[in-house]
Amino acid sequence: MKTGWRLAPGLPQRVVTLQPVSRHNLAAVCALDAGDDGVQVAPNLRSMAQAAVYPEAWPRAIYAGDEPVGFLMLYDPSRVVQPEQSDFYLWRLMIDHRHQNQGYGRSAVRQLVEHVRARPGAERLSVSYVAPAEALARFYAALGFAATGALVDGEVELSLPLHAAP
Repeated sequence: MKTGWRLAPGLPQRVVTLQPVSRHNLAAVCALDAGDDGVQVAPNLRSMAQAAVYPEAWPRAIYAGDEPVGFLMLYDPSRVVQPEQSDFYLWRLMIDHRHQNQGYGRSAVRQLVEHVRARPGAERLSVSYVAPAEALARFYAALGFAATGALVDGEVELSLPLHAAP
């Protein structure tokens, strides 16, 4: 994506963008570490391996200025003729432990929501997390996601309707 979000006042004002993962930044993206020992988010190397074999995957490096600070991956059913699932899903979101709590994740998710809204057939964006994770619950709630009451592979599912507000 060429457009980016600026962070909240008081934070370093680096434009946050979602950029394709390529041979030029793969090592840097795979070196990022959420600092959670894989409890909440799989290592980026695993995500990139999944992206290589799932055509529905849309992996992106999260950049702050010219520095990679995180990674996200979308499950995008519009990328294939017969998807296994019909819903758009935030498959991975990770911010390197050195860059957390600076607004990068929030900015990246907002950009992802804009991207998904432009995709054919997009009605909602879902995500899940391993409970208990009150900080993640608050993070997603602040972005408009609400619990669906369902568990996905043992994780709490949240969903964001994508219809434009009147």
